[in-house]
Amino acid sequence: MDARTDFLASLESFTERALTRRKKRRLAQKKKQQAKHWVRDWAEAILWAVCMVLLINQYLFQMYRIPSGSMSGTLEIGDMIFVNKLVYGPELLPGVAKMPGFRQARRGEVVVFENPAYLSKGPVFTILQQFVYMATLTLVDIDLDELGQPRVHYLIKRAVAVGGDTVRVADGELSFRFQGDDEWIAERDFQKLSGFAYPLRRMVAADEYPAIHEAGRSLAELDMGLIEAAPALRYSPYDERALLASRYAELSAAYPHDQRFVSEDRKERSGWYIPEDRIFTLGDNRDNSKDARWFGAVSLDKVLGHALFKYWPLGRVGGIR
Repeated sequence: MDARTDFLASLESFTERALTRRKKRRLAQKKKQQAKHWVRDWAEAILWAVCMVLLINQYLFQMYRIPSGSMSGTLEIGDMIFVNKLVYGPELLPGVAKMPGFRQARRGEVVVFENPAYLSKGPVFTILQQFVYMATLTLVDIDLDELGQPRVHYLIKRAVAVGGDTVRVADGELSFRFQGDDEWIAERDFQKLSGFAYPLRRMVAADEYPAIHEAGRSLAELDMGLIEAAPALRYSPYDERALLASRYAELSAAYPHDQRFVSEDRKERSGWYIPEDRIFTLGDNRDNSKDARWFGAVSLDKVLGHALFKYWPLGRVGGIR
């Protein structure tokens, strides 16, 4: 009986000491919290929120605002979207060591990737830029070009072709030649056969191409010194790739020894072959998009996320196809 009484007394004493210590800690925390200035409270809360958003953006889901009309018909200027960073594998740090993903980008998916023309200042600067941008509620961007404009770090386009494909663009219309096939198939015909359709917006009419090709030939004659001034196109926008195709065709015929002209002409006529570790990305608004026709196929290591969901404006909320 004495042993039991001693045990209960010891347990009671231990419990009282534990509760007393807990109460003292809570009182100390409360006094510390009360002693804080409200500005410090707000600053700590904002700092914590920014850090959490940066972590989510880097590894899980990135919030992205559509800056241009290159995907018009699918994504409009000002649309706010969520981008799935997990599916293709997020980067350990910005621009450093891509982590394994669940799969690679597939044909037809809308993807976000690093702008091939972007010159990185390193992961530390990128993290600092993102932190300042989020902490100032997107009001301050320190990643500016020489004209004081924000540099374009990421692009969003559609993966229209994958490794092993050959693609060709003639008068703004895309055709595929798949690995092992000899025949070309137009993109619109492929959409019908595959059952996977995505919007294609054209701003240049078919009857405008004779003038575009004539202007391209005139530019070549200007390059060769045959004329003093090339006629100007009287409308905008126009298909600059078609203009260049005609220009390179003339220059290649005139200077068959110049590998630069011959190579560009062959690429326009024969198309682009897509290596196995790359994808060919185009905007859905074909006549208002700087895409793989200009910078080439994109390495899968630079593909950072899959455009998943539109969350703003409210009238356009929904999935992205």
